[in-house]
Amino acid sequence: MVAGGCAQQVDGMAQPERSADADAERSYGYADNRCGLLTDTSVQVALAADDVVRPYSGAVCQYVLIREGAMLDATFAWFDTGDLDRERALAVDRGAEVSDTVIERRTAFLARRDTTGSGCAATASAGGGVLTWWVQVRDTSGADACPDAQKLLSATLKSDM
Repeated sequence: MVAGGCAQQVDGMAQPERSADADAERSYGYADNRCGLLTDTSVQVALAADDVVRPYSGAVCQYVLIREGAMLDATFAWFDTGDLDRERALAVDRGAEVSDTVIERRTAFLARRDTTGSGCAATASAGGGVLTWWVQVRDTSGADACPDAQKLLSATLKSDM
């Protein structure tokens, strides 16, 4: 017995779904001593840092990390009513080199701006607003902070309280 089948080829490229934010009710704000649902230890592990200090927590969380003798600054922000297009426009206005990407199946962008070291922000829509992780490697030319910012944003999007 032979079974017959049919096949159909579709032209184009697969695109991530662009629908309403699936987690619109989820809060990524500072709670239970976590920033963006991440503990200090998970931030340290994600960036393979030797040490981490969080000097400020609130609407924005700031970290100072040491990795292989280099100092890194990491900043998390969740704008609960933010807009991805607005954040992109602000990054461009500030002179950042912006590139589109997808992080955890979400439309996102990277904004690289090297001023006093290598700096990069990874930004995506989540929780009805916009999440951003900014990472800067201090006084280091040629370093790329974008993979670190992507790791933190990915960890945040995958986190579950």
